[in-house]
Amino acid sequence: MRRKLVVLALAASVAAVLTVGAGTGWAKNKPKHKPVHKVSTLAGTWLGQYSGGYNGTFTIQWRQVGSRLIGTITLSSPNGTYGISGSVHGGAISFGAVDVGATYTGTVSGTSMSGTYNAAPKGGSWSAKKKP
Repeated sequence: MRRKLVVLALAASVAAVLTVGAGTGWAKNKPKHKPVHKVSTLAGTWLGQYSGGYNGTFTIQWRQVGSRLIGTITLSSPNGTYGISGSVHGGAISFGAVDVGATYTGTVSGTSMSGTYNAAPKGGSWSAKKKP
């Protein structure tokens, strides 16, 4: 009888150690959360210039929802403010000013973007910096 109690006590001790050990191991090996990457936003004011078939400066006012862009572009030539819409995927940006028949493609990195534009009958290059 005493031998059964010793075996039972030993078994209970082993079970307790395993339970605590498993709990401790689990606590140390919890799944790690993926780091949250700060998503850069294009929302705000951008000041830029364009050259090629047309030359001048522009100001863009963007609103951004996810990858979708909507706003206005004010051009020095042809002079005026026009509605624009577009999208950004990673570092690639594309947008258009339907009222003047211009499309823009390029890359964006931080507070700078640049690329090419097409506007009948000519195209060229453009670049812009985000206004602080």
